[in-house]
Amino acid sequence: MDWLEALQRLRAEGAPAVLATVLAVRGHAPREAGAKMVVGAAGEWDSIGGGNLEATVVDRSRALLAAGATAPETLQFALNEHAPVEHGRQCCGGVVDVLLEPVPARPAVAVFGVGHVGRELARVLSRLPVRLHLVDSREGQLAPERLDGVLDGPAEVLRHGGPAPETALRELPAGAHVLIMTHDHAEDFLLCDAALRRGDLASVGLIGSSAKWIRFRARLRAEGHDEAAVDAIRCPIGLPGVPGKAPAVIAIGVAAELLGRLGPRAG
Repeated sequence: MDWLEALQRLRAEGAPAVLATVLAVRGHAPREAGAKMVVGAAGEWDSIGGGNLEATVVDRSRALLAAGATAPETLQFALNEHAPVEHGRQCCGGVVDVLLEPVPARPAVAVFGVGHVGRELARVLSRLPVRLHLVDSREGQLAPERLDGVLDGPAEVLRHGGPAPETALRELPAGAHVLIMTHDHAEDFLLCDAALRRGDLASVGLIGSSAKWIRFRARLRAEGHDEAAVDAIRCPIGLPGVPGKAPAVIAIGVAAELLGRLGPRAG
């Protein structure tokens, strides 16, 4: 697998990576300017020359991944017998500059229920660099013609149909953001319960009134969820004080609240 295939695979898996590129070469070096490799948390693909140069790049890339870094940086390597090394000497005689570019994982956002509000929300979120999961148990709700303006944006849109939306919830990556707004309160409750049982989601929001949440909260406590876990679900969702109940207005408020949780990764 070459560096481009590896980068595409890691992106599809929702995993971060670092792209290392040989920027410049002066004198003799193992690889020419433009050579690339990808470093992930558990593997690396392609090569920028092996030896101490590559091993040091891998070490530094893993440190950037562990720190959640987003800013690129440049390393310079002198390939001679006098240069300090950690992984063995390279005596090609040249000097190599390497650019390290962190490629953060795209945030995963799942919208359960693509009705009037869900569809408007999908339109807004599809304009962001996220992996957008759209889930609906109703036949036809995820048809391409119904999602006009959703499937052609920068977001990677994944559609999940079928009668068991909780299956899609179980398959989401850890750290996903979940928004529950189905057509059926029973389905909403099932998804809230399943989301709490996962325990590794970044956020869970439920559309509805304060009265709906009072009922749901009592039922979730009766199912055995502790108070702190239940209180982590946000209901109602959206920025407070945004006037209007039109689907587009609600969607904008929900998207704005979500952006505050996503932070720079959604920029």
